[in-house]
Formats: sequence, C-alpha cells, structure tokens
Amino acid sequence: MTFFDIQQVRDQFPILQQQINGHPLVYLDSAATAHKPECVLQAMLDFYRTDNANVHRSAHSLAGRATQRFEQARQRVASFLNARSSDEIIWTRGTTEAINLVANTWGKSHLQAGDEILLSAMEHHANLVTWQQIAQQTGAKLRIIPLLSSGELDLLAFRAMLSTKTRIVALVHVSNVLGTVNPVAEIVRLAKQVGAMTLIDGAQAVAHSPVDVQALDCDFYAFSGHKAYGPTGIGVLYGRYECLAQLAPWQFGGEMIRTVTFVESEFNLPPLRFEAGTPAIAEAIGLSAALDFLSEQQAAGAEAYQQALLQRLIHGLQPIEGVELVGQPTERQGLVSIVFTHAHHHDVCQLLDAQGIAVRSGHHCAMPLLNTLGLAGTLRISLGVYNKEMEIDIFLQALRQALELLHD
Repeated sequence: MTFFDIQQVRDQFPILQQQINGHPLVYLDSAATAHKPECVLQAMLDFYRTDNANVHRSAHSLAGRATQRFEQARQRVASFLNARSSDEIIWTRGTTEAINLVANTWGKSHLQAGDEILLSAMEHHANLVTWQQIAQQTGAKLRIIPLLSSGELDLLAFRAMLSTKTRIVALVHVSNVLGTVNPVAEIVRLAKQVGAMTLIDGAQAVAHSPVDVQALDCDFYAFSGHKAYGPTGIGVLYGRYECLAQLAPWQFGGEMIRTVTFVESEFNLPPLRFEAGTPAIAEAIGLSAALDFLSEQQAAGAEAYQQALLQRLIHGLQPIEGVELVGQPTERQGLVSIVFTHAHHHDVCQLLDAQGIAVRSGHHCAMPLLNTLGLAGTLRISLGVYNKEMEIDIFLQALRQALELLHD
C-alpha cells in the first residue's frame, strides 16, 4: 500500500473524534456526504469574520475583498478541473441544480419531437428525472443504455443506439450504487461522432481521482461540493464556453443582467448570466479550501490508499455467508453495495448504527437501477479519505454479528 499518513488526515476532521451510541464513530457513508476538514470550516468562518459583503455590487473595500475571494474560488475550481477559463465555471447549489440548468437552457431550446436523449440504466434520479421531464415537455425520446451483468455499461449496445437522432448523452461518471467507473472519455468521443452533446454527472467521481474536463472533452460536467469535503449548498457546472455563450438564462434577477428597462433586459455574459441573485459566497470559499485539501491528499497518495481500503473491504465481504456483492465492475471507486439472503438491509443498518457504524440503506435515489437488478434496496458502504483499515475490520466484524443475530 502507498504510504499515506492517515492519522494526519483524520486529525483535520473534528467530527470523527466523537462517539455514537457509546462507540467510536465509524463513518462509511461518504457517498451521501463527506465530512469537512478544519481548513474548510476555518475558511468560511474567516470570511464571515473579516470579509463578509455582497459580491460584484458595491464599490466599498469590503465588497472588493469579498468579490476577490469569491472569484479566486471560481478560478480554483477551474484549475481543479483543468478548464480553459474560470468563465466556464458556474456556481450552483449542487449537481442536481447543475443538471437542471443544462436541461432547462440547452434542453428546452434544442430538443424537439423525434430527438433522442441517451442516459444509462445506472443514473441517479437527479439526472434521470430531469431529462425525463424535459423529454415529456419537448417530445424528445428518452433511451436507456443497458448494463452488463457485471454492472458495467453495455458499450456495444450504446454504439448501436447512437444515431443522428441522438442530441445529448448524459450519464454518471461513477455510479452511486455500483461504484462502476464509466469510460466517459470513450463515451464522449463516440457521442461526438454523431454530433451529440455530452453531460457528465461527476458527483461521485471528483473526491476519488483527478478530473480533467479538457481530456474528457465533454461539453458539461457537474459536481457537488459536499461530496468533495466542501460545504453543502454549493456545486459546480463546468460548461464549454462556446456552449454557454449560446444559452439563454434560466433564472432571472440581480447580478445576471447588464442593463434593465421597464421594457426589456440585456443579460450578462457567462458565467454571471446563470447566477441570478446573491450567491453562496462563503460556501464557494469553503469549496475552494476543500479542493486545496483534496488536491494535497491526492498528491500524497490518497487515490491508491482508498483503492487499497476498497479492496480490503471487498475481500472481507466475499467469504461472509449470506452476503452478496451487487455488481462486479472491472473498475470501481469509493463504494460497495451488498444484499443479504437472510436479512433486510434496513435491519442490518440499524444494528450497525447501534455500534456507531454509519452506512446507508435503501434505494440510493436510483430506483430504476434497482428495479433493473431485481432489488428493493441495498446496504451501501462508501469510503472517504479519512477512513482507516481498522474501521473496515470493525465494520466486517459488526456485520457478521448482525447477520448472526438476525438469522437466529
């Protein structure tokens, strides 16, 4: 295993020092939301203590400092994603709003009856439901790329589905149920051969490995701050600037305008065109600090460390009687979902919680995927940069005890 100073990392997360139900907290639900390091908390507190003012509006010094920090945060995101310019970075409330922004701007202005929208069978509701509604409103047709038994996309089927009718391919980078890492660069390349736009949901990807939007060559990429060790209520939509420049605004109000009369309005250039109202200023600054933290950990070997933890978890689960892993993708990141032959996932989740172990049980906002797999729900174990080997072992032991109790 690559050397990685896990204790130095854990010391930066105050929340991990507590006990839950009389046991040390073992947090294995980072796919739902990751905890925040001290540097993120401090960055937001410092802003409120020293620089709090609205951005892009006032001429006084405090507003100038706030605007500078806010736009520096935008530039930090652009650097993190290797975007060509910070003008390609739009602040949103999260991945969900980012996808809705694309659907309600590009989708409504470009889709019509007979057009096709390609999604995968492993999509989160945020992507599926959004395009489902746009398809109903525009008359476009939703087509679903099927899965192989391994939990990977059927790329042969995808190739066959592509045609001149395909207007957009919108899919997840890493599945939040299966952990499958999709070959998005190849998918984007194939989509472009038929002239289709591409949108990648990166909510589960950015916290585990570097993302280069220029290398992926996608038109849009979305992620949420809170899954990348940043604050809640802040997210990012990357958009290729030539795409953004052609889109009309989605929401209206202050900040996104140049001039207004009682008759008409002239709108700002991207990205401000898509950021109506006072933004989440402190949260953007907190996200910038989170990306600094994440980049530092990735440089120190976090990706290899987390993959080693994931393999330890998988190998520990395989011999446990009555446990079945959902999916066997060749490339997996961050999480494992399991089901039980003699127990219900909710019951197991509650018994684990009684021992201070936090995992997630349910359909994980991916009901159509679970229906496709013939499942009502799963128990999901997801990892963060702060998890350690001992926590994996504690979880496996507690799981065995829970199954024995439920089987008796």
